[in-house]
Amino acid sequence: MTKSYTSLNEIKSEIASGDITVEKLVKGYLNKIAVNARLNAFNEVFEQEALTCAQEVDSRIKQGIAGKLAGMVIAIKDNICYKGHKVSASSKILDNFTSVYSSTIVERLLAEDAVIIGRCNCDEFAMGASNENSHFGPVKNFADESRVPGGSSGGSAVAVQAGMCHAAIGTDTGGSVRQPASFCGLVGLKPTYGRVSRHGIIAYASSFDQVGPITRSIADAALLLEVMAGPDEYDSTLANKAVPSYLPDNKPVSVKKIAYLQEAISSPGVDSEVKSNLVQYIDKLRNAGHIVKPIAFELLDFLVPAYYILAMAEASSNLSRYDGVHIGYRSPAAVDLLSTYKSSRSEGFGKEVKRRIMLGTFVLSAGYYDAYFAKAQKVRRMIREKTEAILKEYDFILVPTAPEPAFPIGRMEKDPVVTYLADIFTVQASLSGVPAISLPTGNNSKGLPLGLQLLAPHFEEKELLNFSEYFLGL
Repeated sequence: MTKSYTSLNEIKSEIASGDITVEKLVKGYLNKIAVNARLNAFNEVFEQEALTCAQEVDSRIKQGIAGKLAGMVIAIKDNICYKGHKVSASSKILDNFTSVYSSTIVERLLAEDAVIIGRCNCDEFAMGASNENSHFGPVKNFADESRVPGGSSGGSAVAVQAGMCHAAIGTDTGGSVRQPASFCGLVGLKPTYGRVSRHGIIAYASSFDQVGPITRSIADAALLLEVMAGPDEYDSTLANKAVPSYLPDNKPVSVKKIAYLQEAISSPGVDSEVKSNLVQYIDKLRNAGHIVKPIAFELLDFLVPAYYILAMAEASSNLSRYDGVHIGYRSPAAVDLLSTYKSSRSEGFGKEVKRRIMLGTFVLSAGYYDAYFAKAQKVRRMIREKTEAILKEYDFILVPTAPEPAFPIGRMEKDPVVTYLADIFTVQASLSGVPAISLPTGNNSKGLPLGLQLLAPHFEEKELLNFSEYFLGL
């Protein structure tokens, strides 16, 4: 069995001392994947390819020419394209589809000698906060298998949580890296919108989607961001900014001004142990000399409605290509053009994806565009301006990652709106485009992981990661 490593540095030192090889690491992870198959974290494991790749990395390590990520075995979410490999976004409509090219981030990870061990289960087309909306079935939380791992990158989070790989890559549209990281006791980073290329990522909502790492340590999250970030000619939304070293510098942290949303403590909708966890860390920060003040965010009630109107509208547009003609599953019941569209999409998409496509089409329709979509865009601008104003006065915003710990599998079926509200604290960063990180802050009385979230100004990932390392040591 592979022992659990917190950081790549631990792995590298054991490789250097001859205690392990990358090939042995991969074999250990493959064993863990087999043992934990019931968790349903992987849609496909690249067993033979990962072993071959590991042998090649071991050879480069011996020659002294290995890349920054040599020794890191990672899994990728099943909406990230990898040339010659299947990619389905956990949807029947893309079942058995093989990618003809690799995403920019996969190319950058492989160039630095990461080993990709498989593709992880997720909510279909990244639409969900529980990883129950998958054609391949729900993923189970390793801490309590009756509970969800969070979503949509639930498979990626559980793969790391259960030791089936060292780190994983997910995508975050409204919290899909941060919320599963919180539910699984891990670090989950959503970079600034425009920091990491979306080329080769199956789109859900293009003005929100971001790629982010799920890791056990800040150092690994920083290193993965450093490798993935930077301009890319295939993604015109990227900022033309140089990529700094994101690794924490371990220098003494100066006094910081931190705002926290007072609604996170006063709202009856927030779990009592989540509240007490937040209060505990506020006290720790104050005792360490930092200035921590409550703020009211008067637009809080508009965060989730604005996010879902805009994200569903973009989903309606992005998913229109999957029609059984251009791309995707074609129904055997199709006899003409209309029946091809109707039957292929009805049979190929799951219930939640169809719900979001229909709602998105509705808010974009002629009679409702101004009432819903245009208004939501205006609200988004107000949320962004308000968030930027807070982050001019304060260094960070501190909030819970989720209003509750991992909830039972099956609850979402009863009321999807309750699940949408699980995004209340994550969508602010998504609507504003600012970077945010979920940090593991212990467990509740039932042993379920809890997480707190820090938001920082645009492109201040270096400061965010530095302070996160300090925060976890409080």
